[in-house]
Amino acid sequence: MTQPRGTIFIVVAPSGAGKTSLVAALLDAEPTVCLSVSYTTRPPREGEVDGKHYHFVSREVFEAMIRQGDFLEYAEVYGNYYGTSQAWIRAQQAEGRDVLLEIDWQGARQVRQVFPDAVGIFIVPPSIEELERRLRGRATDTPEVIARRLASARQEIDMIPEYDYMVVNDQFEHARLDLISIVRARRLHTEAQRQRYADRLAYMGTRH
Repeated sequence: MTQPRGTIFIVVAPSGAGKTSLVAALLDAEPTVCLSVSYTTRPPREGEVDGKHYHFVSREVFEAMIRQGDFLEYAEVYGNYYGTSQAWIRAQQAEGRDVLLEIDWQGARQVRQVFPDAVGIFIVPPSIEELERRLRGRATDTPEVIARRLASARQEIDMIPEYDYMVVNDQFEHARLDLISIVRARRLHTEAQRQRYADRLAYMGTRH
């Protein structure tokens, strides 16, 4: 049995759409999927752990990493940098591990320039009104920041045609199952299965 190269899954969503909770649920259901831990210059939020949620670094360190070409993608969002390690992604892929990137739309575009076969998934809220309710319910942002996030969300939603799949996070359990189904369906793609079971297919058939 031959191990095919791992698949890169890109999950993008407007702030407050529930991306983090859905990704956590996916990883619980599919523990063999590796979550890429991004680097960021923003300060940790309460409960966040360095190396688990993000690699928290200074702006000076991040900009030095940019100059060294360490990032597969990076972007500045609301005044803070976020970036993905290129070497780590390639190593996981070479070992046949699927990798999940939880990034913004700018990063998604950069990743797909390098990996055009990456699977893009966009998580959308049921409505702008519901998104605003969720953002206000978090009680972590000022009214000005919430207004900016809502304006950005409208622009991001216009980019949905760039993605392979769209998951509507109306009812969490339905959205969770949709996200899991996308990953499992991709693993069952004929080309991946042909590589994985090449020896068995050769034994059963005349040519593959």
